[in-house]
Amino acid sequence: MRRPVSPAHRLAPPDWLVRTLRPRPTPIPWAAVARAGVGMALPLAIGLAAGYPAYGALASMGALSGVIGDTADAYRMRILNIAVPQLFGAVGVTIGSLVFGQGWIAVATVTFVALISGMISTIGAVASVSGLLLLLNCVVGAGLPMPGQWWLTPLLMTAGGALVLTLALLAWPLRSGVPERAAVAATYRSVANLLASAGDDENYVETRFAVTQSLNQAYDLVLARRALSHGRSPELVRLMALLNAITPVVESAPAAHQRGKPLPAAVPAAVYLMADAVDTGRTDIGPLNLPEPEGPAARAVDQAVRHAAALIAGKHPALGNSMSTTDRLGRPAALRERATRATRAVLVSGNSWRYGLRLALCIGIAQILVSTVPVPRSYWVVLTITFVLKPDFGSVFSRAVLRAVGTAGGLVTATVILAGVPRGWLAVPVLAVLATGIPLGTPRGYGYQTAAITPVILLLSDVLNHQGIALVLPRLVDSVIGCAIALVVGYLLWPESWHTRIGDRLADAVAATARYVEYAFGDLPDPDAPAARARMRRRLYRDLSVIRSEFQRALTEPPPTGRHAAAWWPLVVAVERIVDATTAARVQVKHGAPAPSAADVAQAAGQLRELADGLRASEVLDEVRADFGESDDHDGVLEPVRQEVAAARAIATPR
Repeated sequence: MRRPVSPAHRLAPPDWLVRTLRPRPTPIPWAAVARAGVGMALPLAIGLAAGYPAYGALASMGALSGVIGDTADAYRMRILNIAVPQLFGAVGVTIGSLVFGQGWIAVATVTFVALISGMISTIGAVASVSGLLLLLNCVVGAGLPMPGQWWLTPLLMTAGGALVLTLALLAWPLRSGVPERAAVAATYRSVANLLASAGDDENYVETRFAVTQSLNQAYDLVLARRALSHGRSPELVRLMALLNAITPVVESAPAAHQRGKPLPAAVPAAVYLMADAVDTGRTDIGPLNLPEPEGPAARAVDQAVRHAAALIAGKHPALGNSMSTTDRLGRPAALRERATRATRAVLVSGNSWRYGLRLALCIGIAQILVSTVPVPRSYWVVLTITFVLKPDFGSVFSRAVLRAVGTAGGLVTATVILAGVPRGWLAVPVLAVLATGIPLGTPRGYGYQTAAITPVILLLSDVLNHQGIALVLPRLVDSVIGCAIALVVGYLLWPESWHTRIGDRLADAVAATARYVEYAFGDLPDPDAPAARARMRRRLYRDLSVIRSEFQRALTEPPPTGRHAAAWWPLVVAVERIVDATTAARVQVKHGAPAPSAADVAQAAGQLRELADGLRASEVLDEVRADFGESDDHDGVLEPVRQEVAAARAIATPR
């Protein structure tokens, strides 16, 4: 008998909305907060002092773009994250200013810029922000009359962004290499947590995911700095060697976890000591006090930990005369080669064209609408669509909801400020306080970022056009119109919006695991085989990290998409266990366990491919089927892999 639903439960918001609005817990970036306050307020103060407040407001708008992009820890990445998007933004505002008031020419130009913006946004994170600023500033330039000559506005906005970049790089001479070293140390601590959770099924999965994220961040920071360095840097060689040294410890963790009992406390304690040494740059980590290992798995952990400790102490030849260790995951290609490769990929990629056309269609419809219907300050409609329709930033549906909620919250703040703060010097400290909310709100979610940015933009807009509180209500109406266009034209009318990509990504990960099984246990005389295995394994765990991100994004979709996504979670965990079991099998063979026969390897790879084919062919989870044969070797190293595949099959097969 169905239980009656209480009135409180009826009034409770749906789960997908709660997940969408829930803030993400993050530490406060105090340095970024200080940079935002100073970088946003200083240009306005200079403009007021010089008698040109509008010029100061434009420079502060450019600083706003820099504050939004000021998210990287490494100084070299700050240059890319702030400077490159600023250049695209300058191009965008120049194009927009040149077509201001040109009617259908402006509509066509902004729509074409939207196509280009959408296509380049698929390249990567920096390109995505660059494409965003290209379109945003083009819309602003085409929708607002700019003071002075055509070149003055891009110059002022670029100067504002350059100020934020300068503030972000002030400590570089004193803290060069500190962010990269801190990232490597954080990876060591996450690995220590992983070893401490070995044998504990409840905590191991989440801890292993944290290790993957930490490794991804550390490798990205170190490789990005390495790609921009000329010649061989001893510090980068050391950091890369330390990252490569912790990888065998990560690989041995699944084998230790399979034993079903925790490792001695001295093992993770030793890795914590190593993390502290990496963080401070010391080479003396003291006595490890590691116990005598028992069994192949414990021996694998012990050997990997001792190897990493020797490397930290400078007692390993990898730091002296070997470059093979530092090149284990491959050196990034030259910048020109990567740019050529990215351009080629954008031009031939179906996803690139699809997203570009999708964005251009929405922008074009919005431009036509605001050109034929009298909407005051109509550029805000197009700005809303530009922010919402960014699939690489998360769910389009949830971003539309968060945009509307965040704008409403920001307008409440803006109403109080515009009604109570007179124009002039008092706006400078108010802007400084408001600007600090941007780095505080951005990591917590898009709605919080929108709530922080909205009053900043309205305050600067008031300096430019002196409309005061009359700006507030039109902004809310424009935001609702923009969200509606993005939801209907950019979301509901596209079939791909109504199903998740989790099944396809899981299938790709399982197929990649099959290839890894064949490569890991094949007879490979190639001397580069260990490095190739390491690269394959890192790609596998990166793929699993992407799957988790896709899963979290899909959960914020409304029913039925979010409900279907939730049904995939047990299989996501099962695939992660398959990859762990495969890694553990390889570690056991390396440390003395009998290698599987060619027939066992072929059977395990075949089972994985059957599961991948079943996942790829299904729309929803309950349609997946797979049939597997039996193995005669129930004691081989691949038996856990077969068991995990069977468990995944049981989850994926309807009963």
